[in-house]
Amino acid sequence: MSRCLISKAEVQSFVQRCMEAVGTKPHHAQSLAEVLVEGDHRGHYSHGLNRMDMYVKDVQSGICSVVGEPLVEKETVATALVDGQNLLGPVVGNFCMKLALKKAKEAGIGWVVARGSNHYGIAGYYSMQALKENMIGMSFTNTSPLVVPTRGKECTLGTNPISVAAPANNGDSFVLDMATSAVALGKIELHHRRGEEIPIGWGQDSDGKLTPDPSQVLSGGGLVPIGGCEATGGYKGYGLGMMVEVFCGVLAGAEFSNRVRTWKVTDKEANLGQCFVAIDPSAFAPGFTDRMSELLLIQRNLDPAEAGAPVLTAGDPERENIRKCDKLGGIPYHLNVVTHMGL
Repeated sequence: MSRCLISKAEVQSFVQRCMEAVGTKPHHAQSLAEVLVEGDHRGHYSHGLNRMDMYVKDVQSGICSVVGEPLVEKETVATALVDGQNLLGPVVGNFCMKLALKKAKEAGIGWVVARGSNHYGIAGYYSMQALKENMIGMSFTNTSPLVVPTRGKECTLGTNPISVAAPANNGDSFVLDMATSAVALGKIELHHRRGEEIPIGWGQDSDGKLTPDPSQVLSGGGLVPIGGCEATGGYKGYGLGMMVEVFCGVLAGAEFSNRVRTWKVTDKEANLGQCFVAIDPSAFAPGFTDRMSELLLIQRNLDPAEAGAPVLTAGDPERENIRKCDKLGGIPYHLNVVTHMGL
């Protein structure tokens, strides 16, 4: 057996207790625990329990604050600039998305950016909050430099994820949640922890060459943008990563590019920039959810290229993972991850 089944409630309680043990406020610890468990429940194991030790160390070292709440520094009816007060990323993210939704209800759109934030888990956790209000949600964050620009050898961009969630009929939705790198760093780490090779096109070594060895990516190499090398369109992923920096680090006045601290090195505050957007479809053409449902069905009803491998839309794999977990009665974790976290 390589996996162990643990209930959502048990994992969430464990994460919350660990965070409270190092001085995190109970409601802040709960915010973090909910984000991490949701990541695992949706199948994004690279951003769930696998990340908990990083948050614990950030709080223990004092490099991430446990005092105060996010503050609005500047705002208009539709926009806001938030100071995250160097708090846990999920605390900042929840505050900002709630504010964006409030503004969208009043003005049709809410665009909120934050500086002074930290790693906030899966981007989709925040964009999906808009679905509960029948709105479109978007979320972006910059990260520590882990990605090598096309033609380069040095990491100067983060994985800089993008998430967009749009409601359709009967609880259906489009939920895009992706890094602008070929994969998230956590996937490289998981393969390394399991002693497995990575697919060519996920990362490169210190000489700028694509490699199947996760250890070479983690020690002196780096992730590559979506598309891989230049010949296969990697410059497009590179451009998307830069776009996220514009919305986050640059627009919010946070750190950006290689000014963000090195991943897992707590020599200075992360000061990440994040962006949260809510859009009320009723401010535009009527019948949005009807057309969204049609858009989704057009793709899903296509004849698949291979039997047994239907065409999916963004969010479908995560919904299937949720169904599997719920049927099993818990989340199946790799034993190595459980042992590493001491659960």
